Amino acid sequence: MHFKPIFFLLLFGYLTSFGQILKKEIPDKMVVLTFDDAPASHYSYVAPLLKEYGFGATFFVCEFPPNYKDTTLYMNWRQMKELHQMGFEIANHTRTHANVAKLSKDSFFEELSYIENTCDSLQINTPLNFAYPGYGLDDEVLNHLAEKNYRFARAGGKRTYNPLEDHPYLIPSWAPDATNEEEIMEAIKSAKNGHITVLTFHGVPDLEHPWVTVPEELFKKYMDFLKEKEYQVISLRKLETYIDVQEAHQKLKPDFSKRLKN
Repeated sequence: MHFKPIFFLLLFGYLTSFGQILKKEIPDKMVVLTFDDAPASHYSYVAPLLKEYGFGATFFVCEFPPNYKDTTLYMNWRQMKELHQMGFEIANHTRTHANVAKLSKDSFFEELSYIENTCDSLQINTPLNFAYPGYGLDDEVLNHLAEKNYRFARAGGKRTYNPLEDHPYLIPSWAPDATNEEEIMEAIKSAKNGHITVLTFHGVPDLEHPWVTVPEELFKKYMDFLKEKEYQVISLRKLETYIDVQEAHQKLKPDFSKRLKN
């Protein structure tokens, strides 16, 4: 009996502290769609379908070497601007799809700044969110992102995102491909109880990287399921409607013991 007041006081303090991270309750059936590497199919197939379904999404763009100039494989910047004009988020994936954990601070900033400056020149909103190419990251990378005032950064890990536990720079995700339909359907269904499912798509299809390709019919099957089951499908930046990012950065410590790669 003597411990009850202490217990409830500690519980109240815990709930109050972490409650400040959330601006409002995370609803069930919330899915964040992200798309990496700027393959041409994002412009020709993905974006029109998402627009038709009323879904939000984040496109993490880069100039993927060596074939970026071949617009049969990758979007050009005019097409990326059109995605922005359609209402989608354009975010930063470095200029050259670099493993940023292997870069100096200056080189990392050059990679980020190229995408930022190109967006600015095209009147695309300055990117505030980042995805780690190849899931390369470490604590120094997180420090550099903080210095550049990035809001969220997406990793891997094959688990849901819990805003009360996962640091904003270590947002976990699943990566669909042509072979893991059952896993991805279960991932989608796990968006409940304050947890958010984040999906990392590549090309639909991805002609240059077939190991991460998703066939058009499979992608449409996922989108049909999300639409029919009335999921809320949003971009990464839309999470700021629910999450006080500054509070999350202050209160949550990065946990590198959790799986962060797909």
